[in-house]
Amino acid sequence: MKNLNKWKLLQSRFVLNNKWCQVRQDEIELPSGQIIDDFFVCVRPNIALVFAATEQQELVFVRQYRHGAGEILLQLPGGSFNPAEESGKSAAARELAEETGYVAEEIWELATLYDNPVKDTNCIYLYLAKNVKLASQIQLDITEDVEVVLVPIAEVLLKIANREICVSGSIAAIFLGLDFLNKQQ
Repeated sequence: MKNLNKWKLLQSRFVLNNKWCQVRQDEIELPSGQIIDDFFVCVRPNIALVFAATEQQELVFVRQYRHGAGEILLQLPGGSFNPAEESGKSAAARELAEETGYVAEEIWELATLYDNPVKDTNCIYLYLAKNVKLASQIQLDITEDVEVVLVPIAEVLLKIANREICVSGSIAAIFLGLDFLNKQQ
């Protein structure tokens, strides 16, 4: 096995720093000794996504416009959180209720994934909630306009194959969630 070394951070400064976007310019020294003075990193918040299944064996999705992609996409409910203020599990439950009105009695952690570890700092925390129930009004942020969509679990893989579901974090949570449910049977 090859002995790999971390890069050495020499300096760092924010070249863009506002509440919507933070970009850091790092000067780094590679293990070879070569210096790179303009390695840019997007400092992004962590994300919690929830694979939420109803008693009727449907998954709760949200359909919404995503400006970065310029598309209206079908994805699992979720959103950003600050781990210093809230746990991923709490964020998953909060986002599920805010975006869909559904609540869960219990939530299980499925996995923690790096979103884009080459240039981004955040992780995606994936959770599963079984037997969720519609219990409240949705409470959206100013940038959110969502349609809640229930998809039978039996149709989810076909929707991925047909590219109706194409957001990577949602797809990872779906496969892990289906595996979790299959092991429970």
